[in-house]
Amino acid sequence: MDDTLYEEAVKVRENAYSPYSNFKVGAVLLSKSGIIFTGCNVENSSYGLTSCAERNAIFSAVTAGEQEFSKLVVVGDTEDVTVPCGACLQVMAEFFDAETEILLANTAGLKKTYKFSELLPVSFNLGDDRNV
Repeated sequence: MDDTLYEEAVKVRENAYSPYSNFKVGAVLLSKSGIIFTGCNVENSSYGLTSCAERNAIFSAVTAGEQEFSKLVVVGDTEDVTVPCGACLQVMAEFFDAETEILLANTAGLKKTYKFSELLPVSFNLGDDRNV
């Protein structure tokens, strides 16, 4: 399953709109019900309005009625794996539990797997048990 999700993330990465940074990222999110959602980064000349691939995949899933997830795959063209930014990690904290699997990768095939709690051991939350 990881290879299929990885390949889908590599594929959706090509849809990224990144004319300012030329840094394309693809993300694939697997819901606990088995539905796959994809996202790519979409930049804006006002960088603060840029939306990352991870958040786009999560927002797409939530829009479709899914809020429980088992795995996220993130792929970028970097020397090491591509790590989510702080804003993405905080959004993940709304929907991921500590054990949610995160596969970080690059386009050369390097892959590293983490539990969500390893990437964000402490997050802002309002006491929801799903949060780390």
